Amino acid sequence: MKATRHIIAVAGLAFSAALFAVGPASAETINYKADLKPSSEVPPNNSAGSGNLTATYDTGTKVLTWTATYSGLTGPAIMSHFHGPADPGVNASVVVPLTGSLESPQKGQATLTDAQAAELASGKWYYNIHTNQNKGGELRGQVVK
Repeated sequence: MKATRHIIAVAGLAFSAALFAVGPASAETINYKADLKPSSEVPPNNSAGSGNLTATYDTGTKVLTWTATYSGLTGPAIMSHFHGPADPGVNASVVVPLTGSLESPQKGQATLTDAQAAELASGKWYYNIHTNQNKGGELRGQVVK
């Protein structure tokens, strides 16, 4: 009887350890990027600015972390954010605003809903940077894996 309880206890511990190991192992980090250009804005503008965005999404924590760099804008950035859902050439509403510094490099993070994560994964988000001269957006780039 004592040996049976010992075997059951050891089996239970092994099962618990296996469950714990499977949880974190199923999470992954997905890398995203965007080439920020004035020609991608809708409508396009004639800014000499350019930039890029790199981002990672952790499927376990549902946290999106990003860095956007830029140069050559017509003036200081006044807003930056992710928009979606939208295909290239189509405008959409803001889904995740930048809450940190607008200076380059811009860094941020946000916890996404499952619906937002699905839109991001399907390439339906874009990032843009606004200035006073280009209030609708000076630089824009579709966010892709």
